[in-house]
Amino acid sequence: MSVSSGSTAPERFTRRLGQLVGIETPSGWARGLNDAYDLLEAWAGDSLGRPERVVSDGVPHLHWRGTDPAVPKSSRVLLLGHADTVWPRGTLAENPFKVEGTRATGPGVFDMKAGLVLAFEALGLAGDVSHVSMVVSGDEERGSTTSRALVEEAAAACGAVLVLEPSEGGALKTARKGVALYRLGVSGRAAHAGLEPHKGVNALVELAHQVLTISDLADRDRGTTVTPTVGGAGTTTNTVPEQAFVDVDVRAWEHAELVRVERALRALRPREPGAELAFRGGVNRGPLERAMSVGLLGSARAVAERLGLTPVTETSVGGGSDGNITASLGVPTLDGLGPDGGGAHARHEWVELTSVRDRTSLIAGLLADRAP
Repeated sequence: MSVSSGSTAPERFTRRLGQLVGIETPSGWARGLNDAYDLLEAWAGDSLGRPERVVSDGVPHLHWRGTDPAVPKSSRVLLLGHADTVWPRGTLAENPFKVEGTRATGPGVFDMKAGLVLAFEALGLAGDVSHVSMVVSGDEERGSTTSRALVEEAAAACGAVLVLEPSEGGALKTARKGVALYRLGVSGRAAHAGLEPHKGVNALVELAHQVLTISDLADRDRGTTVTPTVGGAGTTTNTVPEQAFVDVDVRAWEHAELVRVERALRALRPREPGAELAFRGGVNRGPLERAMSVGLLGSARAVAERLGLTPVTETSVGGGSDGNITASLGVPTLDGLGPDGGGAHARHEWVELTSVRDRTSLIAGLLADRAP
């Protein structure tokens, strides 16, 4: 199947993008997500078959299984994206969808509603898509807690995953850091801070010791970050704090580094007599290692050269996506197939509309090349 660049109309892309951005979809909000899914289903028509609305803990997700169950796993491709954004309800009133020159702006326009629109444009170019399935989740921005099982199930049935997350300056994302999240709780003993502070066990002082130790677990040379982020302690200004906590964000390029840091965290011991420590949490997403992307990267470069598109470049990023989940299953995964733009999670996020034709043709070419 041949795919030519410039086959998709940017006018339709822009119109559809405005429709999708015009539906507010905070993570986990069923009403907004279902409204967005109605729109996506209408765009898909019957190209991918009838989708399922998979609801987990009240959060809906959308799953097309593909139209031909006889297609061998090696030829199956999963298109993967999310409809949820970091923006709360009411944001559109202050920051509506706009197009100025060649840039489109609005909440969620870059991360990652433009990628979803691209997917349906590409499906229309690719010809036979009976080997293509698709998952659109509704809670990726808060860690995919209710969608992980669906993502894993869908990816395990496929030979390749194409992730529609935003590009990085036009570059595809061939490696992402793994992410682990923890909370350290400290228990001490309350006492009056003026009358008998010596009878207390100060949970905040214990926490201070631990935060400094935790920070030292980072390894700059390996790119491993260990960051205390949110913390708290105490009840009143005249009471020795009985409880304290700190949340810790860990990111690493290698799974072994995530293991090292977790072991060190769980090996921490109290410094203040009478204090107790309690840890909870673990790895949220393993690393997307370049070895899981390099084959698909080569395919993307070949498609771009054949169609006369902008040459494909690659990059590595610290943020995680559902591509981390699929790569951790051993399924070849290529991320960052969304259009060029910037400002993810910022009020000024934007999409470069001139990048749409090339990117749509690239995705379509990748789908067509894997058709059985």
